[in-house]
Amino acid sequence: MQWSSSTYLKFEKERTQPSIDLTMRLQSVKAERIIDIGCGPGNSTAVLKKFFPKAHVLGIDNSQNMIEKASCDYHDIEFVCMDASSDLGKISDRFDIVFSNACIQWIPNHKKLLKDMFGLLTAGGVLAVQIPINYNEPIHQIIQKLANSPKWSQKFDNPRTLYNLSPSEYHDVLSELSNDFTMWETIYYHRLPSHESIMEWYKGTGLRPYLEVLDPLDKITFEAEVFDMIKQRYSVQSNHEIIFKFPRLFFTATKQS
Repeated sequence: MQWSSSTYLKFEKERTQPSIDLTMRLQSVKAERIIDIGCGPGNSTAVLKKFFPKAHVLGIDNSQNMIEKASCDYHDIEFVCMDASSDLGKISDRFDIVFSNACIQWIPNHKKLLKDMFGLLTAGGVLAVQIPINYNEPIHQIIQKLANSPKWSQKFDNPRTLYNLSPSEYHDVLSELSNDFTMWETIYYHRLPSHESIMEWYKGTGLRPYLEVLDPLDKITFEAEVFDMIKQRYSVQSNHEIIFKFPRLFFTATKQS
């Protein structure tokens, strides 16, 4: 799947806020080395560098487009193109913070993945993760309904898959790694100026796996059908804005000394 940094960054402020909120929980950590797994265009990595200016911060992502954008924008941070699903074992360094914002939902086998991420920590280091959990929101339901419909299902040989576990399952995975972990959920009520903004937001993430496999004509038709349903499901507020509700799950876990 190809990612576009320019599309993703159209909502940079909203996409970065969860990184800020997660990093705020880490201010007591004495961090000299930090890794941001799934760094994208570097907006979350820059948050880490701002909060830990003396630390060496490394951002990794499997998208060359994202890494090139991040490297261009943030010269005081190291960025490397690397696939977290297969390459974490190749990293010899150890980190005081292993951070990941809105990434691991794309990677299978979270029990193994979190163990591998936890293995990158120094003694006393902290794993910090944020994952979108918007399955019950209209936009997710709209895309799934259309993609699975008789009209469109044959167009998607490899439909989008998210690999999130339930909070209960994450609890069990984390409890095997650490006696010191915390989980919480935050719902963001983003103020968007229009229904078109929801389309633009999802073109940078959830719609991308579908749109990139369609031919130009089908792409236009699929987008139009998604947009029509968005207008039906998201009401307009009195000031003409749209409330875009977005739940996210967070957790941190400390590696015992």
